[in-house]
Amino acid sequence: MSDIIHLLPDNVANQIAAGEVIQRPASVVKELIENSIDAHASNIQVLLTDSGKTRIQIIDDGIGMSETDARLAFERHATSKIQSASDLFALNTMGFRGEALASIAAVAQVELKTKTENQEIGTLVTIAGSKLLGQEVITCARGCSFTVDNLFFNVPARRKFLKSNQTELSNILSEFERISLVHPDISFELYHNGVEMYNLPETTLKKRLIDVFGKKLNEQLLDLGVETTLVKISGFVGKPDSARKKGANQFFFVNHRYMRHPYFHKAVMDAFDNLVPIGEQVPYFIYFDVDPANIDVNIHPTKTEIKFENEQAIWQILEATVKESLGKFNAVPSIDFDTEDMPDIPVMKQTGSYTTPPQPDYNPNYNPFDEIDLRQWNYQPKTNTDWQSLYKGLDLSQNEGFVLTEPEKTTESIEKTSLQSEYYQYKGQFVVTSVKSGLIIIDQHNAHVQVLFEQYINQLAQGKGISQGVLFPEVMQLPYSEVAILEEYMNDFNALGFDLTNLGGGSYAINGIPSGSEGLNFVALIHLMLQDAMMSGNDVKDHVRKNMALAMAKNAAIVDGQVLSQLEMENLVASLFACKSPTYTADGKKIFTIIADHDIKKMFN
Repeated sequence: MSDIIHLLPDNVANQIAAGEVIQRPASVVKELIENSIDAHASNIQVLLTDSGKTRIQIIDDGIGMSETDARLAFERHATSKIQSASDLFALNTMGFRGEALASIAAVAQVELKTKTENQEIGTLVTIAGSKLLGQEVITCARGCSFTVDNLFFNVPARRKFLKSNQTELSNILSEFERISLVHPDISFELYHNGVEMYNLPETTLKKRLIDVFGKKLNEQLLDLGVETTLVKISGFVGKPDSARKKGANQFFFVNHRYMRHPYFHKAVMDAFDNLVPIGEQVPYFIYFDVDPANIDVNIHPTKTEIKFENEQAIWQILEATVKESLGKFNAVPSIDFDTEDMPDIPVMKQTGSYTTPPQPDYNPNYNPFDEIDLRQWNYQPKTNTDWQSLYKGLDLSQNEGFVLTEPEKTTESIEKTSLQSEYYQYKGQFVVTSVKSGLIIIDQHNAHVQVLFEQYINQLAQGKGISQGVLFPEVMQLPYSEVAILEEYMNDFNALGFDLTNLGGGSYAINGIPSGSEGLNFVALIHLMLQDAMMSGNDVKDHVRKNMALAMAKNAAIVDGQVLSQLEMENLVASLFACKSPTYTADGKKIFTIIADHDIKKMFN
């Protein structure tokens, strides 16, 4: 038998490694920005063309690289940060330049321009598909400029599975936001197709949060901070009234690295127990500083899931810190006596005269239980009213449900009323009525959700949603990651009945809303719909439209406890059974159940 195991060529091995590191344009942007940060850059520019599919350019003013380093940086396992295996467990940097650059160069056409501070001329290196195309001397500024063209040009199967431009741009912006939030001391700029999307100057952490997510965030945040031998925790957590169902900005960072941590998330939410409605989320931006030897950042390929050595103890510290911050929160406005713009408070002048307080005037002999002489009010009670005259001219025979309440017709009225009253509402939640096979019980909220869902789906399909103008347009501020999704699905929002105007800078005016949906919080609803779109494949139009229609339906449907009239119940049931799918809601919740006649009879045997 011949040997079947052999070593892979370097270009194939590099492409496999790239699959672990470079999943989409956002991966390239993340790796290159982190390299710039590790190179001590104070200014970083990101220039994108076609959401990074055509070109990604990262320019920094870091320390740069020598001619030799510029070439070695593209070799696999090349690094300037690790000398021995023990160094792997004490890294404070984002990664090592060689591994990322080798992976990027394996699946793209890469150009590097770089120069150190003490060099007079710089170096230009050009690589495509791991092959060195050229290296020469050039004139350039200090730092590095990486240009990545035609990502996955040599792996067409991978390129085919990239999402739409707006989706890929949204992913890039999400990565960009995460990095900018842990480096407020660095200025960032981001341009897409020549249009500036972010211009973030060097600033404080809180100002950076506001620059990224809007001024409204300033009113929602509470400071938190504690330092122990295990961990230092700092950052901000939202006030209870900032909670919303979905799309709350929630960020954990450890040692300047973004991470996901469901266990610590539960610690934060437990601190808000009984302060926010069940199922709603509060924003938070929480930063952990720990000894690098006490965490493992390599349990996930993207390094977003991190294992802590003392998770339970840190969990308790985190919960206590958030509770302390909430305990210090005072909702009552107070005067800040440290401010320079104090209001002028007039000083009362001392005079010889005093104002006499008003004296009450009352009747000391008044007794509310004494008999009242109605005659003084010209009160004339009427007796022996002819009630029949009120119905003169009405043909009562045409309205069997209406019965005069005369004593001799009481039994007849009960029978006729019971025949007409076919719908009953139980505890403000269920509509009950009879059917041929027994008794049907309908969840009124779920039924209305399905009715509205199919209505909105039809509007999206036909593009004929009816918009109702608002008297005072409301302005909402969106992060650019949501702006990218909104622009992609703007036609669908219009089809639902929204009239939105782009004011620039991530601001939109809500000029019109879907007809018949007054009273909803449309800013929160639009955030919710955009978050659903971001988490659901995004490029699959039908799936996203379904989520949009479902979010609208859930927010606009009647709620449990809402009292319905006979006509409203009748219309609801008729609309439900006119639906294509009346049994379950679009998200799989049961709408009605039937109790069969024979089961009812068994209850009384």
